[in-house]
Amino acid sequence: MNSSVQKNKLKYSILIIFLIVIAGILGYMSIEKFSFIDSLYMTVITVATVGFKEVHNLSDNGKIFTIILIISSLGTFAYAVSIISSLFFENKLSLLIKGYKNKTDIKKMKNHVIVCGFGRNGKQAVNELKLYKHKVVVIERDHEIMISNINNENNFLEGDATDENTLIEAGIYSAKALITTLPSDADNLFVVLTARSLNKNINIISRAFDESSDKKLKIAGANNIVMPEKVGGTHMAKLIARTDIIEFLEHISIQGEAPTNLEEIDFDEPDNITSKYSIADLQIRAKSGANIVGFKTPENKYILNPAPDTVILPGSKLFVLGTNKQIKNMKKILKSRER
Repeated sequence: MNSSVQKNKLKYSILIIFLIVIAGILGYMSIEKFSFIDSLYMTVITVATVGFKEVHNLSDNGKIFTIILIISSLGTFAYAVSIISSLFFENKLSLLIKGYKNKTDIKKMKNHVIVCGFGRNGKQAVNELKLYKHKVVVIERDHEIMISNINNENNFLEGDATDENTLIEAGIYSAKALITTLPSDADNLFVVLTARSLNKNINIISRAFDESSDKKLKIAGANNIVMPEKVGGTHMAKLIARTDIIEFLEHISIQGEAPTNLEEIDFDEPDNITSKYSIADLQIRAKSGANIVGFKTPENKYILNPAPDTVILPGSKLFVLGTNKQIKNMKKILKSRER
């Protein structure tokens, strides 16, 4: 059921119960001159049909009002209560079913990304990863966030990311990367330590608030540390100091949605390279129109504007700039060469 429909049903059900109770209180106070507490008590036992004794003997008008209150509220009150109960049960049941399905799916996953925390930064990280069609597992300990994301297409796992067993359940042994965006540097540090001890090769990116945490997180095993507040402030300053450069760079996207995109091409598998060839041999610019702007060697050395005679080796990487069409044509060229 759509979450907005559920919310509307819940609102109407609560409103129905509220109106019935108010009508009963006003009726008893007006007809029988009962106090507010006595009127509330009479309304509740009448509507709930529990059969307790009246607080005072009722007049004929009071008895008629009670009959009307019972008849008018019997169906509506029961309906409202059933809606509230069913919504509560459905959410609980849906969460259990979703949780079981997620755990089953996670066990089969390989080369996925684990995101710890689904706050503002975690949510943004997940959205970016989904644009590149990365498989994602989100660890979140807030039960309310879990319920609100019950229909989310991502794999959610309710638990504490600082707990070793939770990371194992999220598939830490087969994951290729982990992003921890928890609101505490201490928690992020513990996640990094635990993740690194479980998987020596995993790529770990951690959020940090305090600059003093940077060194500690690196010692713990984080490959990269991001300080959102610092990045935001630096970006705003550069918009003033280097306005045109920043605006120019913003026209280059790594999300595949802008007219010009920056793409990375991996040459990880030796089988993909049947013989040694250079960048010039690829003729990427001539055949596709895209431009090779960078090269990463197997030793993790970065080269800007690599020379045409740069040899492509297993474990190297190309950084290519071009339009969507140019990038697609370039990938076709590389695919045909791999055959």
